[in-house]
Amino acid sequence: MTNAMIILLHSVKLMEKGILKPTGEKIQVQDAEGEVKELDVPEPIHTYAAWKSLGYQVKKGSKAVAQFPVWKYMNGKMEAEEVRDDVDVEKNENRKYCFMKKASFFTAAQVEKMEEKK
Repeated sequence: MTNAMIILLHSVKLMEKGILKPTGEKIQVQDAEGEVKELDVPEPIHTYAAWKSLGYQVKKGSKAVAQFPVWKYMNGKMEAEEVRDDVDVEKNENRKYCFMKKASFFTAAQVEKMEEKK
C-alpha cells in the first residue's frame, strides 16, 4: 500500500469521526466484494515537512489531528536498529530502503502561508 493510499484511508476514517471535513468532491472506490461505492473526499492533511515544502508553516502550538505510520524512504546506510536479519551488513552502504515510521498530520486550518524570502 502506498503512502497516498494509507493517508486517504486514515483521512476517510477521521472524516467519519468528525475530525476532518468533506471537500464536497466525490471519488468512486471498489470494496472487497467488488461493489463500487462513492465516497466524500476529506480535506487534505499533510506532515509538517510536506506543508513546509508547499510553502506553509504549521502554526505554533498546533497539535496533530492524527498520527499513523507511513513509509519513509531512505538512501544510504541503515541504522543498527533498522537492519533486518536478511540484510548483509557488509553490503549495507549506499542502498535504498524504506520502513514504516509514525508521522504526525496537520490540516490546512492549522497552517499559514510563509512569507517569501527576497
